[in-house]
Amino acid sequence: MIGTGYVGLVSGACFAEFGPNVVCVDLDASKVERLRRGEIPIYEPGLEDLVAKGIKSGRLSFTTELAAAVAEADAVFIAVGTPSRRGDGHADLRYVEAAAIEIAKALTGYTVVVTKSTVPVGTGRRVEQIIRETNPTAEFDVASNPEFLREGSAISDFMRPDRVVIGAESDRARAVMQALYRPLYLMETPVVLTNLETSELTKYAANAFLATKITFINEIADLCEKVGADVQDVARGMGLDGRIGKKFLHAGPGYGGSCFPKDTIALVRTAQEYGSPARLVETVVQVNDTRKGAMASRVIQACGGSVRGKTIGVLGVAFKPNTDDMREAPSLAIVPALQDAGATVRAYDPAAMHEAQSLLPGVQWCEQAYDAASGADALVLITEWNEFRALDLDQLAAVMKSKILVDLRNVYRPEEVRAAGFSYASIGRL
Repeated sequence: MIGTGYVGLVSGACFAEFGPNVVCVDLDASKVERLRRGEIPIYEPGLEDLVAKGIKSGRLSFTTELAAAVAEADAVFIAVGTPSRRGDGHADLRYVEAAAIEIAKALTGYTVVVTKSTVPVGTGRRVEQIIRETNPTAEFDVASNPEFLREGSAISDFMRPDRVVIGAESDRARAVMQALYRPLYLMETPVVLTNLETSELTKYAANAFLATKITFINEIADLCEKVGADVQDVARGMGLDGRIGKKFLHAGPGYGGSCFPKDTIALVRTAQEYGSPARLVETVVQVNDTRKGAMASRVIQACGGSVRGKTIGVLGVAFKPNTDDMREAPSLAIVPALQDAGATVRAYDPAAMHEAQSLLPGVQWCEQAYDAASGADALVLITEWNEFRALDLDQLAAVMKSKILVDLRNVYRPEEVRAAGFSYASIGRL
């Protein structure tokens, strides 16, 4: 497994649980040493225990020596980062291509080289070309095996997935990949076998569609506020239709994270490059960016039109619960906008504060939710961690300066909050 970031580390630990011997490779020697000691660099429920179990069993190991790991491998997974490229939004493939070169140099026998990273259509062919040019005698096939892991529930998603997508074009490569996923075959997990291009595009198409569902219900939420409807009831009425489904129909401040923002943009750029514009996805990207920036205005409006000189408490800064990931989090747009409007911000997040400190300068970081609310003129719920779902409203009222609650995740029932004496604002509800 080349790369010990989120995808590589989770996938490596899970594969080791299935039975194969897994070697995770990273160039960062200090990171490798920490991983050998069982120190996990990311917050993901259950991952620390799974890594420790894999190390103890001897099936999971970590190294900086790529050549030695590749030489012994039946399959080599490329799980390096593919961030958005500055300037044009295309996926930056420099790390994928560098990994392909080093893998090519180390190949000794038949090996399946698998792109696990999220990569644009055509990347598998490019990896194949690089390997053939670097090592013309190498015996290998390239496969695509996109990940569909949700941060916060990644282990469950790997162990009990909705499906496994494998892009492989030789019987030999398919046999290797199917052997790796054999435990899932026993559970009758659907396995989709495709060519490289189909597998690569499936990942982008899936993420773009989910981003579209989120953006759609957010726009419906805005309409609900205008016409006097309740977006949660609308979403339930929609979601009970089997053709639509209830997931990802939760109105809020917009999507963020490591996948949806960069993958939607990358799909837009790929579609433009091939002369088949994805106009719906282009609009989704634009609407979502605008929405995150507009959330601060809702807070300011709830505070009577101004937050200058006021203290705003913030609950949750990670882009979603059960992760410390701050990438493209709505808080990165909301908090600075409140500060620019003259507010002092006090914030608490169960896992992401260390990551957030350098990204959100000037914030007063707190030890728990009621500390963030202490002396606040308003309290804003941005990330719906479980510990924020049943706060004691009387205790909040006792520590806050003004009883204003802005719930950007629709966690609370409006009638209960208002009955406790709060001014309450949420998304798509009156």
